Amino acid sequence: MAIPFYLRLKQERDVANALEVIRKKRAEAVGRIVSKGFLSSKRVYVGMATCEMAAGSKAVMTVFREAVTRGGLTDVFLSQKGCAGRCNLEPTVEVVEVGKLPVRYGKIDPARAQEIVDRHLKNGQVISEWVID
Repeated sequence: MAIPFYLRLKQERDVANALEVIRKKRAEAVGRIVSKGFLSSKRVYVGMATCEMAAGSKAVMTVFREAVTRGGLTDVFLSQKGCAGRCNLEPTVEVVEVGKLPVRYGKIDPARAQEIVDRHLKNGQVISEWVID
């Protein structure tokens, strides 16, 4: 039995409306992803476990946060990470760049954090003397 013409039209309109809703939701989701920096080419993770905070990671995070918000660092996603099990090397910072191996720095204080911003993030120079395995 054939579906009446008016029912087919209603189904087509319903599908078109549903597709429009999906397109709109997708655009909103992509906008949120981009605005939060999830698609950035550089990512910086600061260790913020309890032991790392006791070692001074809050001050380190502040340096990176200010560099991203006020210091002109663009295309950088800043986040925190949990315990890495390297208490003797805390605070730790990990820099991940597209197409490169991650770089993990240890024993980072605010002055070293600023050096990572200036040398590594802005100029692409890995500071090998602070790198940990």
